[in-house]
Amino acid sequence: MYFDTVVNFLFVILVGRYLEALSKKQALSATSRLVEMQPKLATVITDSGNQILPLRSVVIGDLVLVKPGEKVPVDGTIVEGQSAVDESMLTGESIPVVKTLGDKVVAGSLNGEGAFTVKAEQILRNTALAKIVTLMEEAQASKAPIQSLTDKVVPWFVSITLTLATLTFFYWYQLDFEIALLAATSVLIITCPCAFGLATPMSVAVATGVGASRGILVKQGAALELLSQVTHIVFDKTGTLTQGQLQVVNIESFSELTPNDLLILAASVEQYSEHSVAKAVYQAGREKQLELLPLTDFISSPGEGVTATVAGQQILVGTQAWLLKHEIKGKQQQQAQIDKLEQQGVSCVFVAVDGVLSGLIGLMDELRTDVKTIIAELQQQQIAITVLSGDRKSVVAAVTAELGDITRLAEVMPKDKADVVRQLQQQGDIVAMVGDGVNDAPALIQADIGIALASGTDVSIESADIVLSHNDLQQVAQARQLASRTLRTIKQNIVLSISYNVIMVPLAMMALVSPLVAALTMPVSSLLVIGNAARIRRVFER
Repeated sequence: MYFDTVVNFLFVILVGRYLEALSKKQALSATSRLVEMQPKLATVITDSGNQILPLRSVVIGDLVLVKPGEKVPVDGTIVEGQSAVDESMLTGESIPVVKTLGDKVVAGSLNGEGAFTVKAEQILRNTALAKIVTLMEEAQASKAPIQSLTDKVVPWFVSITLTLATLTFFYWYQLDFEIALLAATSVLIITCPCAFGLATPMSVAVATGVGASRGILVKQGAALELLSQVTHIVFDKTGTLTQGQLQVVNIESFSELTPNDLLILAASVEQYSEHSVAKAVYQAGREKQLELLPLTDFISSPGEGVTATVAGQQILVGTQAWLLKHEIKGKQQQQAQIDKLEQQGVSCVFVAVDGVLSGLIGLMDELRTDVKTIIAELQQQQIAITVLSGDRKSVVAAVTAELGDITRLAEVMPKDKADVVRQLQQQGDIVAMVGDGVNDAPALIQADIGIALASGTDVSIESADIVLSHNDLQQVAQARQLASRTLRTIKQNIVLSISYNVIMVPLAMMALVSPLVAALTMPVSSLLVIGNAARIRRVFER
């Protein structure tokens, strides 16, 4: 007599599961779009002609032809041809970038009207696009701290459901066995814990997909919850708040050396350093087409300077404080000149030859155009701001003068940045650190949330919880908005799940809901949770 009921029940259950799967797919569309950017085939240039091969058959070193309108299948360097390439999926820049001989291209970017040949350097899961997708998948699989609550509740939820179903059966059994069986079955069907289990992971999955589509790469779901609770953000100055394009603006000699001689010595020593100042000095030497000198005994002191032997002379290039440690001092007149430069926002790098101060190289790096607005926006959210820099106080004050009421910490050594973060945490702050350099890595790890710019070093990116692939500080504010929205959605989903069960379970226990109706309503709770999670994407697309 229950055959039609069973058939209808199974039909409704399957339809409900299908709707859930469809809703999940739509909610996670951001991830799907990134996966679809990776082409499946590549045109490989061989001795016997061009061959269209599956991407898995391409090896590093292959020459790949990219025709007009095609997606680039590998990361590599252009060895022939040129074209305008749309890299918006990685950089956020909607205007195509002209790529020519020697330029790098990335898999998934869209070629314009030209054609070019790429030498494959990274393929398959090692491309920049594939790494982004991997990060998203790992983040979506990870658990936010709030999910530990739901994980603890679900086993109890099941036990309570079985208990309620048993009590319902025995209550109605005294009146009618059929009613008892149907009521108990309805309780079991209607109290599916799926919605409760989906409340957190579905929201995290949607949020990480939305973030990735906007260049905000979240490595772990826990980072979203913590970011929404941040009370203090610490910014590194050079390359983070500033444009990261240090330019040599002044060379002063305090000896018989000419400015060019001074630059040759400094650039020769700095050529092996990864510090942004070193790169700027080295680049200035190259731009002047100066012939650099061979060196030996190269030693780097992170955040302080470098030393090496050049043409039999010991050359030190670094901060004034570091030179003082080596008992190298300037004259009073020179100090007045140094102070004047620093008050103008010029960072000074000092050059000493055989223990004598021989001159300085002045560098400047302007603030990013939108920094003032971003800082103000974060402060409106009651977030305290601190700027860290290894520069002298006068330089930091001059460069950040327009940022208003913030904490400025100057002459902070790389090893001390993590201590600054730790002290803020001991005061009760939840701290986010934003940086891009090797010397920011310890602070990024120490912070509750580490945020790195994709233009930074590999070490800083590895140390961070969130990577901003568009190198835009506006993404810091966007990431926090996304995190706050995600946590709010998780809480809403938990409330929805509880409310559904509080309303529907008593109705089932009172035998007011048949198993078929229970089967119809059971997917509703999951669909409500999925639909609410999908609102994260819709809100940020507006």
